[in-house]
Amino acid sequence: MPDFSFEREVRTPYSEAYTIREDDRPVGRIDIHFADGVVHLALAVDESLTQDAIQEIIDTVDEDMVDAVGISREGFVVHVFQGRETLVFTDDGLDDEPNGQ
Repeated sequence: MPDFSFEREVRTPYSEAYTIREDDRPVGRIDIHFADGVVHLALAVDESLTQDAIQEIIDTVDEDMVDAVGISREGFVVHVFQGRETLVFTDDGLDDEPNGQ
């Protein structure tokens, strides 16, 4: 069973973003948005992850992160994107080496 950890990047009153790590290697990102009783989750994961691993991430987010916020939710919508990160753009310019490597 993979050992996933979540490193918070940002938190606002209505959203959070995390880097997903597996054994200290970045394998994805989650963006969680809280709106009108529905939690929307955008999950982007590395192409190497299995469907079981993706489901484990979704379950962990639902049980440990969304419930921990303490909001009453009527719906949970997850969009999963699977592939590889090709670049990161910031105000400082383009980083052509994903994940700062």
